[in-house]
Amino acid sequence: MSSTSDELLALVPPLFEQGRSDDFRRAGLGLAVQISPRDDCLAIHAAPYSSGSQQTSSANHNVYLARLHAPPSAERRVFVTDTSIIFAAVRKLISDTKSNTHILAEVEAAEAMSKLAHDYINFCHECCLYCSQNITRPEEIQLGVAHYSMLYDNFSLVALLYVPEPARENVPICDDLMHWLNMHHVTPSSKETERLSALECPWEDARFWPTVLRLVMRDFSHIAAVFVRMLARHPSPFVQDLSARLVPIVSSHPRLREFNSEREFVIKLRRWRDNVKTLRFELDRVPEEEREDSTADWWEWFSDIVGVLEGREEVVRRVCEELRTGWKELLAVLCMFVETRMQRTDLPDVVAQLLEEMPPDPNDVENKFQQCLFLGKPQEALEEAAKLDVWLAAHLADIMDFKQLLDPDADESGMSVRDHYVLDYAEYLHSDPTLWRITVDYMCTCGDVGAEMADQVLLRVPLKLSKPANADQASAAIRAGNLAGVLAEINASCHEHKREEVRRTICRVAAQTFTKEKEYGLAVSYYASAENWAGVGRVIDCILDEYILGGPATFAHLVAGIAPSLQTLHPTSGEGSIFIHRLRFAVRFAEFHHHKLQGHYTRAAYDLITIFQEQFAPKSWWAVLLSDAVDLLRTSNVMLFSASDIHLLICRLEDIHIATEQGATDDYLSILAKTVRSTGDMRAQQRLQNVRLILIQYHAKCAIMGVGGKTSVNGTLIY
Repeated sequence: MSSTSDELLALVPPLFEQGRSDDFRRAGLGLAVQISPRDDCLAIHAAPYSSGSQQTSSANHNVYLARLHAPPSAERRVFVTDTSIIFAAVRKLISDTKSNTHILAEVEAAEAMSKLAHDYINFCHECCLYCSQNITRPEEIQLGVAHYSMLYDNFSLVALLYVPEPARENVPICDDLMHWLNMHHVTPSSKETERLSALECPWEDARFWPTVLRLVMRDFSHIAAVFVRMLARHPSPFVQDLSARLVPIVSSHPRLREFNSEREFVIKLRRWRDNVKTLRFELDRVPEEEREDSTADWWEWFSDIVGVLEGREEVVRRVCEELRTGWKELLAVLCMFVETRMQRTDLPDVVAQLLEEMPPDPNDVENKFQQCLFLGKPQEALEEAAKLDVWLAAHLADIMDFKQLLDPDADESGMSVRDHYVLDYAEYLHSDPTLWRITVDYMCTCGDVGAEMADQVLLRVPLKLSKPANADQASAAIRAGNLAGVLAEINASCHEHKREEVRRTICRVAAQTFTKEKEYGLAVSYYASAENWAGVGRVIDCILDEYILGGPATFAHLVAGIAPSLQTLHPTSGEGSIFIHRLRFAVRFAEFHHHKLQGHYTRAAYDLITIFQEQFAPKSWWAVLLSDAVDLLRTSNVMLFSASDIHLLICRLEDIHIATEQGATDDYLSILAKTVRSTGDMRAQQRLQNVRLILIQYHAKCAIMGVGGKTSVNGTLIY
């Protein structure tokens, strides 16, 4: 089940019967809530409320699952995903305006923000159109056309009042306000106008004159002219004459956007009103007895129309009250016909007066939101916007913060007003764990608090590092050494938002997974990427344990994938260098056994001598190396080692002998003892005695044959 904060949830089936709450408390039980680390899901169940209470198995009680938000699905998922791209562009614009290296002019920044605000508006409109289509859909629409129409309406109003194009910011608002009203609050309806226009004598219908008056008030000039022309068929010659005079006046009503300057508009408006005065003069000359027809007092309606065109405030207020238009339409009509030069800065005082005269419904959240916008109260507007849609509140807060309309100071929690609303929206997105990338993008714009929340989201994203048998293409690519799938997305997100510690932690988790699956090459790469050299050391221990447990063949196969990783490791600390040195030993030791198993004895001999000469091998592995050299020393068809090589091996053997005589047996023989499956060191010492004998014999053979110098890679001797 899901809920908003304003809803009360009931547990079904109930935990206890009605009236049995005291029994529930006496049993030492209360309600416990567990929050999912991956989303906003809650698990509610009965649990002991104190340590002294009788413990009750959770199996005896129901577990109720609830959500703080319904996860976005269907069209809503597309909506939040696509608008996040606009959000990213807004954040980049804000970053650029604050950057010393990319300073935008104030006008350019305002123009860019206006365009981005209209991108939001256009996408809301597209969602309206999509939801209104009568088509078969793969899944049911989550919110519907009414909701997206609300977003379209209100975001358009915000753009009109707070984010206008710079060129229109200081011009009268009349045209823009009426355009917004006509776009989002259409009246009269097209259905009504079509019905009236189909009548033979439309003026006989009770809705005709109110419709014509409303069309004139809304500045629907062309449609209003069509209806006025219908009066040419009216039986009264006075109506016919007046309607003929009214048509050109209605059709030629000046609009500010049609002029290059406000001065030109004012001059044209003054001349136009002279024509309206002439019409008023003709209207007043109509005899009293001719001012009515069989159905209505046409003269009164005609007078109201002319009164609106004249810009008489008392007429506008009266007809708006009679038509029950509401305060927003009254405001738009006043701007269009009465106070034609009203600026945006004048709106708060005018609207405050209108709201006193025409109190709106206090329970209408959308109306309250729009009131706050007109009154210049952006923070109160955000409170109401959050009740309409958390998406609306978050994106408006982002824009209003850019316009410096919100309190920039952080509260006790370290967050600003803007951050509160954006994080609320990010938590809503978190209800769908698959939207983690977008969730992180929003959170990381909210200071340290948001960044810490984003870290927790990133750390809980499933890496999906399944084995190749059950893997998808991305997992297979990862095992091929490429950064792909979820791991690549997390890495990119951490890089973008500078979450280096989180990236290292995730690399460490991935390395642990690869270590368990014996993908040691990948494990080394990810531990090194996390700069976790102790982790690299643990992988090396696992690698060397593979030799002890599985033998040379298994060991050589598992280490084969590490050599490429070794070339890319560049530790920046002394600790890292130590582990890389150990890793080089494991790789060279594996190469030694690989060549030996393949019958490449010459290369195997070269590997063995190089390991000792370059001091790759830890002392604990000297005995193992010497023991594994026996097969090469017994090869009779070719001399693989020179006298100097044998001398080096004998010296290492003597070092082991001296150390064990001094009590360091565990340091030198413990690993060899494990390889010969011995619980003590007796068999290991016997093995070394055998190695000593073979080395002495080989050395004598070198002396007899006169073999000396240094063994080369290809098996020849260098003197």
